[in-house]
Amino acid sequence: GMDEVSAEDWDACLLSAAGAEAYNPFLSHAFLSVLEDSGSVSHKTGWQSCHILARNASTGALIGCCPLYIKSHSYGEYVFDHSWANAHASFTGRQYYPKLQSCVPFTPVPGPRLLASGETEIEKTAVKRVLARALRTLSDQLQVSSAHVTFLSKDEWRQLGEEEGYVQRVGMQYHWYNKKAEGGKFDSFDDFLAELRQSKRKNIRQERKKVQKADIVVKRLSGDDIEKRHWDAFYEFYLNTVDQKWGQAYLTKEFFYLLGERMADQVLLAV
Repeated sequence: GMDEVSAEDWDACLLSAAGAEAYNPFLSHAFLSVLEDSGSVSHKTGWQSCHILARNASTGALIGCCPLYIKSHSYGEYVFDHSWANAHASFTGRQYYPKLQSCVPFTPVPGPRLLASGETEIEKTAVKRVLARALRTLSDQLQVSSAHVTFLSKDEWRQLGEEEGYVQRVGMQYHWYNKKAEGGKFDSFDDFLAELRQSKRKNIRQERKKVQKADIVVKRLSGDDIEKRHWDAFYEFYLNTVDQKWGQAYLTKEFFYLLGERMADQVLLAV
């Protein structure tokens, strides 16, 4: 688990791989540790931590890492591969599970998965190659059906696919960017509405008026302003959302408490 590596070493690899401007808190040692320490990620929940760590042979210093889990199901990945599981069982006669999964549990946020440290891009690429091959070697050693890397960066896919023989699986996500169709950025919300059809503008403005008439006040909390009562309320909203969507509550209440204790300065909670 994450207790086998220091936060300083893991996060150094993350910063080197992603860059300071593209820092991804979901891949940080703190976030992955909260998932494990809260019991949200564990052998019992079908997410057994099996992270890959690459160390310098001479100094023992951590030079690369890869978040990895042994999965006994496909839930919480936000990639539906049940058809793969059925096909694998039909054509090979073997069970699809367990499998290896490199991702951030319950978090379909794109980002690096092969976290490599190095002085140059050549050094980083070499470490990524070691991590990619270690993933294949580990899957053979554990005799699992397959190894998967999801929501990775384009550069990583090029390396995994073109150099290491991984098979590409294409998915689709919708991301909103502050960009106008003809170029430039929106200066205001009204500027954004002007790009929409009249019917869309009308509906959105009516919805916003209803909120204003209801006298609803929204506050944005971060850091020490987030109290235990806020997390208690948020957890109830989380459970309610899961119930309405016929889903499964993957995150425990302890997860939110620990998130507040360890990462409150990186959380923006709207109440």
